[in-house]
Amino acid sequence: MAPETRYARSGDVNIAYQVTGQRLRDLVYVPGWVSNIELMWEEPAMARFLDRLASFSRLILFDKRGTGLSDRVSNNELPTLEQRMDDVRAVLEAVGSEHAALFGHSEGGNMCVLFAATYPERTAALITLGCFAKRRDPDDDYPWAPTAENREESAADVEQNWGHLRPEDVEYYAPSRVGDEQFVRNLERYLRRAASPGAAAALLRMNAYIDVREVLPTIRVPTLVLHRTGDRDVNVAEGRYLAAKIPGAKFVELAGADHLISAGDTDAIADEIEEFLTGTRPAPELDRVLATVLFTDIVGSTERTAEMGDRRWRDLLVAHDAAVRRELERFRGREVDTAGDGFLATFDGPARAVRCAISAGAAARELGVEIRAGIHTGECELDGRKIRGIAVHTGARISSLAGPGEVLISHTVKDLVAGSGLEFEDRGVHQLKGVPGEWRLYAAR
Repeated sequence: MAPETRYARSGDVNIAYQVTGQRLRDLVYVPGWVSNIELMWEEPAMARFLDRLASFSRLILFDKRGTGLSDRVSNNELPTLEQRMDDVRAVLEAVGSEHAALFGHSEGGNMCVLFAATYPERTAALITLGCFAKRRDPDDDYPWAPTAENREESAADVEQNWGHLRPEDVEYYAPSRVGDEQFVRNLERYLRRAASPGAAAALLRMNAYIDVREVLPTIRVPTLVLHRTGDRDVNVAEGRYLAAKIPGAKFVELAGADHLISAGDTDAIADEIEEFLTGTRPAPELDRVLATVLFTDIVGSTERTAEMGDRRWRDLLVAHDAAVRRELERFRGREVDTAGDGFLATFDGPARAVRCAISAGAAARELGVEIRAGIHTGECELDGRKIRGIAVHTGARISSLAGPGEVLISHTVKDLVAGSGLEFEDRGVHQLKGVPGEWRLYAAR
């Protein structure tokens, strides 16, 4: 859910901003070119990225004057870089921040550079991504800048085709999203609501005059320069130039060719920022794990419901669920899901899963019902508390072949519990629907 949008007064202009996250460390994200802070949260990849930043900071977002939800300005009176930098100061004062790290993408990085040099006492750190030092007229010191003619052609093209991306535009700015029609449609809508065609073109023309080369050596705050290797809009050599000119700056070259943040690997960016600001990198999330899955369900539940009636059947289900959960707790199983009259649980040891299934069957029998169970061990994909993957499907198919009161296991489980004292009977080779290969199954005795 997007944070609430508020407004700060910068001169006679209202600047839209948001604050999210509860950490003590303030981090200001300054977007490049044009933005809309509310629509940022509607792009899933960008929302995940912002959530990551907010997990280790109090994250402050804003739309620069003339873009997004901030006041529009006349195309004849476009703000200077200094005026837009002052918008950062106004937002910081509005949220009561006296000392913040600044993270700027593309042209937003130039604003952060100027702010860090001007207000070092208020800047905890400077971070840039895909940023340049100069945007027009290449020379011997900075050969990567586009020509004046190139910049004017780009501005004219923006004004004529604003909000409608051609395949070559996607290939240039977000090559990893080529063919992702939903991403392209979302981006087109984002651009249209971030600025008008005239404003977007005028801002592009104004950005062409940015040149912060003389400012770079004056920066005295901790600085991290991030750049994707294959960025076509801002050459990676421009990122290296920034890092070389800023005293003590750290340069990190990231894999990828996307200029847009949300088009590429956002976790890699967030990891570097978190480590730079906090000194620690988040532990990698385990998304796959070896686990033993147990499926159970009551045999003949439809017939028993008709026989007993709905009310008595519901009472029996409550007793059944309580009995199964007691056995899961006893054998250290983790309940993953329940569906009707069945359970899905995981175990960190296959022998405990087998013994749990046998005991749950005995407990159910005392209630007057029979359950069937299927067990398999394999690699599972984690999705929060849920699990998925071929091992889960295999366990479900094995369970469906079990008879009343029977615990069926795969050959994998039998091999893993060798020496445990458990005994099994061979139930032959079976085809499991939707699962490749042939499977030899065994029944626990």
